[in-house]
Amino acid sequence: MPPRSAFAGFRFLPDVIVVAVRLYPRFNLSYRDVEELLLERGVEVDHVTVFRWVQRFTPLLAGAARFCRHSPGGRWFVDETYVKVNGVRRYMYRAVDQSGQVIDVLVSARRDAAAARSFFRQASATLKVTPNQVVTDAAPVYPAVLDELVPSAWHHIERHANNRIEADHSQLKHRLRPTRGLRTDQTAHTIIAGHAFKQNLHRGHYELGLDAPRGLRVAAAFTELTAAI
Repeated sequence: MPPRSAFAGFRFLPDVIVVAVRLYPRFNLSYRDVEELLLERGVEVDHVTVFRWVQRFTPLLAGAARFCRHSPGGRWFVDETYVKVNGVRRYMYRAVDQSGQVIDVLVSARRDAAAARSFFRQASATLKVTPNQVVTDAAPVYPAVLDELVPSAWHHIERHANNRIEADHSQLKHRLRPTRGLRTDQTAHTIIAGHAFKQNLHRGHYELGLDAPRGLRVAAAFTELTAAI
């Protein structure tokens, strides 16, 4: 179980917060949708409050779960795509392993070697692992960055070889449509990282909720996390 210190300053998380934080990144809902669902259950909460809960508690729950996370595989599929943040293009660097675990995400104002370098450094520092094979598209920045940071990894470039991560991008973008716009880089990162956390829970990449049926795995995982507070 995650340590209680991960939630220092909180005596408990009320069930309504846990439900709101679980529902928003997992399903294609807006904050107003979550507000309406809670109201149907007799809980009157403004959508702005739901937004604040998601931004405040999603990183805490993901951080508490890190001790239960499976180590990613050695084959990383890496790619970048873009989203609009307050009307300005931002680039999302993401990677998944061969079993579909989302390894890490990074929101960057630029699509260049510095951003790619930051992504690999962040992923390696967070997970304490390095890949033995990296699959990318033909973007020219990757060879030099990989030679610098993970020289032992085989860099694989091939047409259609990166379909796995591109398909994963599409799931994230489908989720982002109901948000009606991302306002800040921090908000974007929290939602994108939160979506990755929920994907990994649902796909069984944490030692959480594994005894529950697949459709109830995320809910059971949240119950286990909040029980540790």
